[in-house]
Amino acid sequence: MKLRILPSSLLFFSACLLAAQNTSSTEKFSPPTRTFHFTYNFTVKDVPRVAKRVRVWVPVPQTDQHQTVRVLAVKAPVKTRMTQDPEYGNRMMYAEIENSAPGEAEFTLEYQVTRKEYSRGDYAQLERKDQKPQVVLASMNRLVAPDNLIPTDGRIKALAIEVTGSKTGTVAKSKAAYDYLFTNMRYDKTGSGWGRGDAIWACDSKRGNCTDFHSPFIGMLRADGIPARFDIGFPLPENKDKGDIAGYHCWAEFYARKTGWIPVDISEAWKAKQKEDYFFGTVDANRVQFSTGRDITLSPKQDGPALNYFVYPYVEVDGKPHEKLDKKFSFEEVKHAE
Repeated sequence: MKLRILPSSLLFFSACLLAAQNTSSTEKFSPPTRTFHFTYNFTVKDVPRVAKRVRVWVPVPQTDQHQTVRVLAVKAPVKTRMTQDPEYGNRMMYAEIENSAPGEAEFTLEYQVTRKEYSRGDYAQLERKDQKPQVVLASMNRLVAPDNLIPTDGRIKALAIEVTGSKTGTVAKSKAAYDYLFTNMRYDKTGSGWGRGDAIWACDSKRGNCTDFHSPFIGMLRADGIPARFDIGFPLPENKDKGDIAGYHCWAEFYARKTGWIPVDISEAWKAKQKEDYFFGTVDANRVQFSTGRDITLSPKQDGPALNYFVYPYVEVDGKPHEKLDKKFSFEEVKHAE
């Protein structure tokens, strides 16, 4: 039988077609990298005339394998210093205003951030590498323990048994929890109760924002002995290159021994149904992370209770939480990064 030799142009076309077929859904939705200036501005308002001490803590994003952060400027009425919380290692700026005059104190932090898509592959790839849930390392004990609003017993444990109990392996159990919440919850910020990341409330109400989607996910996995953690920062509009940002965004990660940390973003998948498969195992570059964890003890330690999560400034006036803040967040894409 005579062999046919394909023309080089046809071979090239075939190779390109094969590469396109093998390309992950990464490039289908958004660029894999974004570089931008991020401005974090807030004003502490209505400080009482009799106040003796105002303490201010501000979350500060840090460089890791998914983002590179450079602090461009810090504008504050007093000297500031950088600290880290003792449990999660979140970075923060701390300031004290002693014997403050009544009125306002304004702070502005400016950053340049390069954020990369964070992908561990799709479900099929992850599941092939998986094995039965592993023994949890001592260093991860905190990440299978409950949080104040994310229990691992009672209702959440029962839900984990119902949803994931028949599955074998970390990835399969995590995908079952992801699918359950994607199907049974809706993104809905009407009324009250949403936004606290109360896993029980979310299960009962079956609605909420990103904190409410990811809290029962974390709770179900931890109830199964799977380490899971909560990440929070700010979203970047996908089709804009500058503008104001209305508020925070959060997502979650779970740990599989053969792969490491695997990200999920159920609420973003719910809002863009065509991305349902994409957001199990991948989060896009349209975000910047500011902190991780719940029930956070600041550094130096606050007088008030642990913070539910840490993305906005936290202020105490004479040892009491002070919530009278004006906040503004904005970004601008860097077209030609240095």
